[in-house]
Amino acid sequence: MSNTASGGASSAPDAEGHRLPTNVYPSLYELAIKTDLVASPPTFSGEGIIHLDIKEDSSSIKFHSHKTVTITHIAISTSDLKTTSNLNLPLSALTLNNENEVATLDLSSLPGGGLKEGQKNTKLFVRWEAELKSAMHGYYRSEGDADENGKKPIYGLTQFEATEARKAFPAWDEPLVKSKFAISMIAREKNTSLSNMPQISEKPWKAPSNASIDNGKTEGKTESNEEGWKITKYETSPLMSTYLVAFASGGFASLESAHHSKLTGKTVPLKIYATKDQIKQAQFALDIKKWALPVYEEIFDIPYALPKLDTLVAHDFDAGAMENWGLITGRTTAYLYDPEKSPLSAKKRVAVVQCHELAHMWFGDIVTMKWWDNLWLNEAFATLMGELVILDRIWPEWKPRSQFLKSHLQGALDLDSQRSSHPIEVDCPDSNQIAQIFDAISYSKGASVLRMLASVVGEPTFLKGVSIYLKKHIYSNAETKDLWDGISEASGLDVAKIMKNWTLKIGYPVIKVEESGDGKIKLTQNRFLSTGDVKPEEDETIWYVPLEVATLGSDGKVSVDHKATLEERSSTYDLKGSDSFKLNADTVGVYRVSYEPSRLVKLGKEASKFTIEDRVGLVSDAANLARAGYAKTSGSLSLINEIAKGGEDEFLPWSQMNSALAKLSGVWWEQSEAVRSAISKLRIDLLKPQVERLGFDGSKDEAPEVKELRELVIGAAAASGDEAVLKEIKERFAPFLASGDDSKIPPDLQRIIFTYSVEHGGVAEYEKMLSVYNKAPNPSTKVDAMYALTSPKDQGLLDRTFKMLNDGSVKDQDLYIFFFGLTANKYARRRLAEFFVSDFDVLMKRYPDGYGVNYLVKGAFQSLSSHEDLKMVQDFFKDKDIRKYKSAVAQSCDSIQAAADWLQRDSEDVEKWLKENKYL
Repeated sequence: MSNTASGGASSAPDAEGHRLPTNVYPSLYELAIKTDLVASPPTFSGEGIIHLDIKEDSSSIKFHSHKTVTITHIAISTSDLKTTSNLNLPLSALTLNNENEVATLDLSSLPGGGLKEGQKNTKLFVRWEAELKSAMHGYYRSEGDADENGKKPIYGLTQFEATEARKAFPAWDEPLVKSKFAISMIAREKNTSLSNMPQISEKPWKAPSNASIDNGKTEGKTESNEEGWKITKYETSPLMSTYLVAFASGGFASLESAHHSKLTGKTVPLKIYATKDQIKQAQFALDIKKWALPVYEEIFDIPYALPKLDTLVAHDFDAGAMENWGLITGRTTAYLYDPEKSPLSAKKRVAVVQCHELAHMWFGDIVTMKWWDNLWLNEAFATLMGELVILDRIWPEWKPRSQFLKSHLQGALDLDSQRSSHPIEVDCPDSNQIAQIFDAISYSKGASVLRMLASVVGEPTFLKGVSIYLKKHIYSNAETKDLWDGISEASGLDVAKIMKNWTLKIGYPVIKVEESGDGKIKLTQNRFLSTGDVKPEEDETIWYVPLEVATLGSDGKVSVDHKATLEERSSTYDLKGSDSFKLNADTVGVYRVSYEPSRLVKLGKEASKFTIEDRVGLVSDAANLARAGYAKTSGSLSLINEIAKGGEDEFLPWSQMNSALAKLSGVWWEQSEAVRSAISKLRIDLLKPQVERLGFDGSKDEAPEVKELRELVIGAAAASGDEAVLKEIKERFAPFLASGDDSKIPPDLQRIIFTYSVEHGGVAEYEKMLSVYNKAPNPSTKVDAMYALTSPKDQGLLDRTFKMLNDGSVKDQDLYIFFFGLTANKYARRRLAEFFVSDFDVLMKRYPDGYGVNYLVKGAFQSLSSHEDLKMVQDFFKDKDIRKYKSAVAQSCDSIQAAADWLQRDSEDVEKWLKENKYL
C-alpha cells in the first residue's frame, strides 16, 4: 500500500491482549457475502464456515470482530459433535472487547468443557450483518460521479490493511495467521462481483425460505425470498493473510489483457475494472501490468502466483492503492490517465503506483511479514523495486534512479531528522500505532537504506539475495533477519552487522568533515536533528557509513572510492593528494555531510563537474544543516546562488534549490514586507533565465526532465510574484474563462495556470474552477481544481472554500488535499489552523480511524513557524485522546519548533546576505 526497535516479531499474544492467543488457528475460511446496494442504507450480510486447527486444549476461542458487525448466529462442529442440536451456541457465549476488538467465545458448555488439542474437523459457523458504510475501511460503499440524470452509482469494495478485515467478517486478523479462503459473493443480477481468485461459477440465487446450516454448507441468508439475485463462487486461494482478502460488488466495466509467463508457460488474464464513465482512461494502467510482470518474474525467478490479476479503480479510497492479492484496488488518481489531457506527472503517478503494487505480489503477498513491526519489508521493497528498479527498466528516460532522491530520500531525511521519528523496525502492539507507521520511514527511509545496501554489495548481488529470501519463505512469513540472511548468502558479507543500526535505531548521522592541511580529513559522525539540539543520550548510535569519497583529478575527471567506510565515531581519510573532494558520491548514503565554509564555497564553484545526484545532495545538505543551526543560512544561499548562476539547467538540482528557497520563504512568511519582497526578488532573479529559455510551450518530443523543469520554474516564478509570468498566465486562462477553450493551457502547466489565475483573480475565476471541480474530465484535472479553490487571496472566496469542507462538497478522501492547499496559501494558513480547532469534534467523527486524520493534523499545523504557535498546538492537544495520531501531533510540533528556532537564529544573517547581494 501506493509508516522502541525490535529485533523481530513474536507470534505470542502481547500483555495487553491486542494479539490473539495461539491455541486455535484457522486453516480455511468459507465465506458467503451478500451485498444489498438497493437497501436504504446499503447493507451486507455474511455466513462463514471457518475450519480450525486446535493447537491446545481450549475452553474458549478468541478472534477479531468489530462493533459495527452484528453476529446473529454462532455454532461449532467437530468430529465428536455429530448432531445439529450440538451445533448452536447461545449468543450470550460471545463477548466483545471493543477496545482491542477481540471476541471471546465461551466453549465451556460443550461436552468435555471445550475443545481438545488435535481435535479433527472442527468448524466454526457464524452469521453476521452490517451496514455498508462510506468509511473507506472494512467492506464499505463508494459513490461514483453523477450521470446525465444526476444519479450516482454505488458499489461496495474492501480495504482491510492493516486491521480492518474484522469489519467485514470474524477473523484471526493478524498477518502471521495465514489461511486459505473460499469466497462466494451474492449480488443483484445486474452487478459484477469480484474477489482475489478467478470465478468458477455464477448462477441465479434465491434465499432459502428457512436459511440454515446444512451439513456444513451455506450459501448465504436473506430476510425473505427475493428474485433478481445471483451467486458467484471463486476458487480457493493459497495461504494468505486476512489483510490481503478482497471483494467488491457493483456496476463495473472492464478492459482486459494477458501476461504470458516465460517461467511457467501459462497465460494469466489481466483485467482492470472501473465505472463505465471512467474505464476508457484505465488502458495505461492495464498496459503497465503487462509490461512489468515479466520483469518481476525475471528478476525474482518466481512466477506471479495466482491464476489472474485484476485491478479495481475506486472513487473513494483512504490510501493511494492497495496490493490485495489478485485484486489490486486504488483511487482514481492512481490508475486513470488521459493521454490527451493528463500531464506527465499523472502518467508517472499511474506507473509508479501500479509498479509499486505489483511488487507487493511478491513482497507482502506471497511472503508476508510476521507482524507490523516489520511492515518495512513490504513497503520499502515495493518502493525500491516498483519505483526505481522496475521503472528504470521500462522508462529509463524518466531517470528514476535520480528521481528517487526527490521522491523518497529527501522525504526520509526530513522526517527522520525529527525527534519524534521512529526506527524502521518499530514496536506497534495495537491498531492505533500500526496505522501511524505507514509513513516516510517505513516506505522512503526503508527503500533508501536498501538502495544504499544495494550500492555496497552491488545491485545484481542484492537482487540475487532478495530472490533467495523470497524462495525460502514463499507462502509463509518472514522478518528482517531472514532478508539479511538471503543477501548475506549471495554476497558473502555479514549484512546484519552492516544494517542493524539502520533499521533498529532512530535517525541517521551527519558526517562532519574537518580539513587539517596535511592532505587528510577527519570525519566524525553524530546523529542529525532538525532542531540541532542533540542530547548525549540521543547520540549513542554508531552507524556503518559507506563514505563513497569522490575526488576530482587534475584532468577534470571524478573517481570514487567505493570501499571507504566509517564504522566508528571518528576516523581520518587520506585524500592522496587530491585538493577537490566530495563525500557521499551520487548521494547513495542515508546521511548528511557538513563541510567547512571554505570547502562549501569551492564545491559550489566545482558543482558542474560532479553528477546531478551529487549536486542535489550538496544543496540539500547545505540547506538543511543551515535550518538546523549547524551552519549559517547565508552559506547555503551563496551555494544556491553560485550553482544557479553557474549555468545549472537540470531539473533535479533546480528542484532541490527551489525547495530550499521555498522553505525559506515559507518560514519567513510573517516577516516584514521588505524582507519577504527581497526573498521573492532573489527567487525571480535566479529563475528568470530558465523561464525565458523554456517558455510556456514545449515540443512533443522533448525530454521528460525538460517538461518537469518548465513546470517547476514557471510555478516557482508565479509563486514569487513574477509579473511577466503572471501576465502570461492571465492571458492563457482568459479563453478558458470566456468559453472553456483550454487550447492555451498545456496539461503540464494546468495546475499552475488554474492556481494563480484564482489567486490573482476574482469571483469569475473562482466560479470557473468550481465548475471544473464539479465536472472534471479526468482525476488530475479535478485535483488541479482543488488546489485552485484553496488559493484565493480574497477572504470572501476563502469563506466559500472553508464552507465546502463541511457541507458535503468534498469527499473524505480529498479533504487532505484541500488542507495541503490551504496551508500553502499564506492568506489561509492561520484560518486553517483555527478551522481545525473549531471543527475538531466534527473532523474526528468524520475520521474515526484510518490514515486521513494524520494528514489533516499535519496540514493544519506543520506550516506554522512561531514559538507561540508551538505552545498553541501543544495546549490544544494536551487534553485530547491522540492515540490514533500521536505521531502526527509530535511531528507537527517538531516542525514548528525547528522553523521557529531557525527564524529566531538566522533572521539577521538572512537579511545581511540579502543586503549584500542587493535584494534588500
